[in-house]
Amino acid sequence: MMDSFIDIQEYTYDLPPERIAFYPLSQRDQSKLLVYRHGTITHATFDRLDEFIPSNSLLFFNDTKVIPARLLFQKETGAEIEIFLLNPLRPTSLAEAMQSTGSVQWHCSIGNLRRWNDDRVLVKKNETGILQAKLINREEGIVEFTGPSLSFAEVIHSFGDTPLPPYIKRKAEPGDRERYQTIYSQASGAVAAPTAGLHFTKQVLDNLQRRGILTDFLTLHVSAGTFLPVKVQNAITHDMHAEQVILTEANLLHLLLPDRPVLAVGTTSLRTLESLYWYGVKLLEDPDAEFTLQKLDPYEHRKVTPAKEESLRAIADLMTRKNLKVLTGETSIYILPGYTFRIVDGLITNFHQPQSTLLLLIAAFIGKDWKKIYEEALRKDYRFLSYGDSSLLFRNQ
Repeated sequence: MMDSFIDIQEYTYDLPPERIAFYPLSQRDQSKLLVYRHGTITHATFDRLDEFIPSNSLLFFNDTKVIPARLLFQKETGAEIEIFLLNPLRPTSLAEAMQSTGSVQWHCSIGNLRRWNDDRVLVKKNETGILQAKLINREEGIVEFTGPSLSFAEVIHSFGDTPLPPYIKRKAEPGDRERYQTIYSQASGAVAAPTAGLHFTKQVLDNLQRRGILTDFLTLHVSAGTFLPVKVQNAITHDMHAEQVILTEANLLHLLLPDRPVLAVGTTSLRTLESLYWYGVKLLEDPDAEFTLQKLDPYEHRKVTPAKEESLRAIADLMTRKNLKVLTGETSIYILPGYTFRIVDGLITNFHQPQSTLLLLIAAFIGKDWKKIYEEALRKDYRFLSYGDSSLLFRNQ
């Protein structure tokens, strides 16, 4: 059971700036790998991942694709306005917005906003054509974009830059377009990479397959909210961001296979899988419930919570009833110390920022040993954050 007060100061550590990885390694799978199981820590390299995963495991990847969400406009005065795409508003559907060939409106984070006059249309030109940005709502950061007669996905691919995290103190370079992207990315829409997947190579995936480890792909479009630090003393009161999730009939069928430990590649896959359980709970309470999960839904008092299989079958029944092969929803669930995990047994993840929602998730997953793990990683010269090294964590049952 979650406490009513979680002091964020208890979930911090000293991260020296030189331990933040500003660049990826030349070979993805040569990153260090810290393995934690039953309180014991083992060190390896990521290309040996398959040696530490049970052969009957089910491994879930997030196949979201990072879009070039950072757009830089320069005024005639030389002032630079940075527009960071957050989520579409017209149309609201991410898929429709990316395929739209007309004007689109996005909720954005805007750097140097004070230098952008309300009536000034910003213009950016290249060989593709002209992209215009008009400020629709200053307070809410709503911007309307009008570009060449291409899909908006093609427009931002031409005009945008890779949205590196704010703690990587450098400008994006051409090589980041490939390296800040997993090799299996498919569904365009993320403004941040699911970084646990950056270590995977074809060789690592082949090794997993040879061991008989079953792999599957789901989608969570990572939002910029993943980088927001917890700035309140009581971590529970932090405003949790919402993210779009997309699941398939095959995902459910795999999860219903008996005696398969479930491992998540990254915190985004973990949040998606745990959200799936709680949506099933909502359906058991209301067969027409929408796939929308609020941050504290898992902590609502219920006398009895169903078994994983019962919850997942409720979703399978819904998809059968509505003839759906794909299910789209939105989740804001907040995984905090005290959370009871329903689906995920193991987690592949990088090392996260102090006082972040992701570090709280790690603490929820393995308990107080998170401190031991992070101290060991610092002592062994692991590289931290998005372009840093990796860990494989098994939940204490």
